[in-house]
Amino acid sequence: MEISDGRELSAQKVRYLKFIAEKGGRVRTTDLAGEFGVDPSTITKTIAELAKTGLLSHEPYHGICLTAEGQRYARYLVKRHRILSLMLTHYGFSHEQACEEAKRFESYVSKDAVDRICAAMGHPGQGVCGEITHDDGCLAREPAG
Repeated sequence: MEISDGRELSAQKVRYLKFIAEKGGRVRTTDLAGEFGVDPSTITKTIAELAKTGLLSHEPYHGICLTAEGQRYARYLVKRHRILSLMLTHYGFSHEQACEEAKRFESYVSKDAVDRICAAMGHPGQGVCGEITHDDGCLAREPAG
């Protein structure tokens, strides 16, 4: 499977990757199970599927860590959420509402759309949930104006 813009993975797998990234790129299976309220065996199965994509590695009893590609991809997933949340605040959503609403549909939004929205917003540095980082694809676009 080629990973390109976040629409290839289930929303749950996206949440796992974002969580691992937010925890510094390394977690234990029990950390994920506790955070998401699922059985550790379910986590292990999902992590094995993600490891096949090359986004993370898992050593039993040593933890789960993002690969370099996984780190890059997770940064994009976080950026996508923050750009979409910030966009929603421009339409009257509170910060909390915007964050929750973005979670509902972010997995359906392509990287191209996120880059265009980011450019139209002038490449903001701060979103509702935290700092927004930018990549070459995003910065190659001129802000709308």
